[in-house]
Amino acid sequence: MHGPASPGWLLVALCAATGAYCLLRMRSSVEEQRRAAGGEALMGFGMAAMAVPAAVFTPPAWVWPGYAVVFGAAGLRALWAARSGRHHLHHLVGAAAMVYMAVVMTGSPAHAHGHGASGTPLLTGVLLLYFAGYVLLTGVRLIPVVTVAGGGPGAPPVPAPGGGAGSGGRAGAGWGDRPELARACRLSMAIGMLAMLLPL
Repeated sequence: MHGPASPGWLLVALCAATGAYCLLRMRSSVEEQRRAAGGEALMGFGMAAMAVPAAVFTPPAWVWPGYAVVFGAAGLRALWAARSGRHHLHHLVGAAAMVYMAVVMTGSPAHAHGHGASGTPLLTGVLLLYFAGYVLLTGVRLIPVVTVAGGGPGAPPVPAPGGGAGSGGRAGAGWGDRPELARACRLSMAIGMLAMLLPL
């Protein structure tokens, strides 16, 4: 999907590291965390494999329909899981984007892993807007919130409730259960998805 090898390898590293972290998150004691982390690990490793530069490896033609089937099934699972939590809708959009890219690569095998693959401009644009918005919104949510103790000017800043590692109900939570780490994981994958969609 990418021309120069250096950006392609950076994308492979980002997605593989994110997938590996999601595998570690699957050790969480919270079932919902484990389920979400499993889907995100699949997405991370799938994106890493898809981003390998064409100069290094050009996959056989059957790989792209296989991608479409695997991520189509992941999308259906996310749609089913969305009944219990709307954050699964983001997983659904991610899986749909992977199916879309796999279909584009299937339709243009000569250029599938390099420049020249072209999808539907409208659908590509919608996905780019979605992931750009997701990156911006998630980035803002990761900014620590600081409140002022006493409210007066010159008062020392105090972390907002729920903002620190030892605050609120998260004092005993494992590092894999921390919501800001899961959010940073999803942010990394959304950035990777933007980079993969731009050449389409």
